[in-house]
Amino acid sequence: MTPSHHHIPLSVWGMLLLLSVIWGGSYLFVGIAVKDLSPLVIVMARVVLAAAALLPLHLLLIGPLPTDRAAWTAIIGLSIFNNVIPFTLIVTGQTMIASGLASVINATSPLFGVAIIAAAGLEPLIPRKVLGILVGIVGVAILKGGTIMGQGSQSLGILLCLGAAASYGVGSLWAKLKLKGTPPLSMATGQLLCSSVIMTVLAFSLDNPSQLLDASSESWAALLGLSLLSTSFAYIIFFRVVARSGPANVLLVTMLIPVSAIAMGFVVLGETLDTMEIIGTVIIILALVVIDGRALKTMHAK
Repeated sequence: MTPSHHHIPLSVWGMLLLLSVIWGGSYLFVGIAVKDLSPLVIVMARVVLAAAALLPLHLLLIGPLPTDRAAWTAIIGLSIFNNVIPFTLIVTGQTMIASGLASVINATSPLFGVAIIAAAGLEPLIPRKVLGILVGIVGVAILKGGTIMGQGSQSLGILLCLGAAASYGVGSLWAKLKLKGTPPLSMATGQLLCSSVIMTVLAFSLDNPSQLLDASSESWAALLGLSLLSTSFAYIIFFRVVARSGPANVLLVTMLIPVSAIAMGFVVLGETLDTMEIIGTVIIILALVVIDGRALKTMHAK
């Protein structure tokens, strides 16, 4: 099937909805795990278990991983910007802010991606995208009642999650520049293997992974959900969406993740968003719609 930016099959919509629930669930899983485990240990467990699940799949479907130095240099960079930095910042941020709010802030990743890729001269920063970035900035500011500088640790949590979103933006640029021609499953498996090495070194050097031995069954269930569902299985669905409908349509899932994350945080963790956070969420989603552009083109065509 030729990817289409104007018509999304119902099967792809189903995969996008499933992906939004799975990725939205990652914030719920983290919200449970942080009660027993520190951020570095959570991220280490996430990438190690996810890599262990994806590696056999890669060997079965594609064969051995790439062996050339250039590919692995590129994959190491991707692991840092796509896994190590953002996973650690988001989990640390979730020790200070609600999971639903963390998901909303992470939804700004495409805004950073557009700005960073444009700054690198790879894509023009057209007026619509500039408007989308500005609207997104306003949305993030409104999350904290008109300023992203809120009260104490909550402000730090917001800034950490914004840092994670920016790191994802750098990761998209890195992949665009360095990983041309690398199979997507190889990117995912390779970056998780590299992230596993990096996070294991960091966790054993700076923290105490033995806390995993004392973690509750709920925390272990959350870790398994985070790694196997929200990482390994999510990547498989992600690649199917890209193959069926093109990479641009995956942006739509970013708009859906906060909805599922907020709903799960409310039902399971008892979290809520206040009025300003709800308004900020709506404005951030509007910013993504403006940057994506397809809804605006449809309205104009009518």
